[in-house]
Amino acid sequence: MLENWLRPIPAGWTKDLNLDKSRFGSKVQRYEKELPDLKQTDIALIGIGAEEADALRAALYPLSFPFGHLKIADLGNVRKEDHSFIIPVVQELLEGGICPVLIGHDGRFVQAQFQAHQACQHSVSLAVVDQQIAFHPKLAEVKGFYLNPILQGKNRLFHFSAIGCQSHFVDDGVWMDLEKSHFDTVRLGKAKANLPDTEPYLRDADMVAFHLGALKRSEAPGTVDASPSGFLCEEACQLSRYAGMSDKLTSIGFYGFRNDLDEGGATAQVLAQLAWYFMDGFASRKNDFPASMDGLTEYIVDTKHHDYQLTFWKSSKTGRWWLQVPVKTKKKHQRHRLIPCSYNDYLLASKGELPDRLGEAFGRFG
Repeated sequence: MLENWLRPIPAGWTKDLNLDKSRFGSKVQRYEKELPDLKQTDIALIGIGAEEADALRAALYPLSFPFGHLKIADLGNVRKEDHSFIIPVVQELLEGGICPVLIGHDGRFVQAQFQAHQACQHSVSLAVVDQQIAFHPKLAEVKGFYLNPILQGKNRLFHFSAIGCQSHFVDDGVWMDLEKSHFDTVRLGKAKANLPDTEPYLRDADMVAFHLGALKRSEAPGTVDASPSGFLCEEACQLSRYAGMSDKLTSIGFYGFRNDLDEGGATAQVLAQLAWYFMDGFASRKNDFPASMDGLTEYIVDTKHHDYQLTFWKSSKTGRWWLQVPVKTKKKHQRHRLIPCSYNDYLLASKGELPDRLGEAFGRFG
């Protein structure tokens, strides 16, 4: 059925790239004449907008492919830049255990990515990397506020995290509204000061929307609403790799790239690196997301200000940490009951200081 919504890559398109057998473009399955066999495929690359997606391919295909066992398919581009074409593609891939990597120029396509997850999951955790929080609590759906349909009304959104947002782009009412919902925000300065602290937020997400506006204009000039402040390319690639490493995450979308604004293909190269490092993280997954407690070490912390103990879990495979929610959880929220955290969170809790982020997390289960 995927053929109904996807347009194949033109046959022979890669000949001009002169790729040797070790390059990325030579290792991936490509939808050219016939849809490739997707059995055991791990990741599927899909373009939403042929111009931007083809620019990405030209930058991504010549890169190396050190991913070993990872099986990647390039499924071309959606036939129409419309939710009715994007949602069934993403949903079918999710149901088949394949992680979609979406390339879109407009942030509004995050809604389609989210709606596909809604169709597959009882509750969805979303993380967005962006310079702004494209949400206005007092307005209905308005152009530019692509998060409004997701954050407003009754839907299956369980949790939301915004990473890299800049205070001068966000109204005070937005901060207050997100705080009331026990959602997380990591402002740009805090994220840049200690990038590894952002990893638990990305590890907690089912899907990630990465807007290239989160990068500095000098890093990614071909971006919608480019700003002089933001992440460096190296920092953004690390965030993308964190997302790829998460066993819980099942889709990612890269948005905001405009090929007509790009200067010398610089932004296409940045986007290619972001996609490459996501796949590098994916290839490094250790399958330590706690479906069971096997391979986890338990740490109990007594708290002075609460009438319950805190139970932390540490993975022997990766050294990553989780905190178990100390309150009863609904069945549909069971898979969210272990909150990704850091070793520093455990140390603070041991001193009687429960980090605000973890306290807010408990509120989501109340």
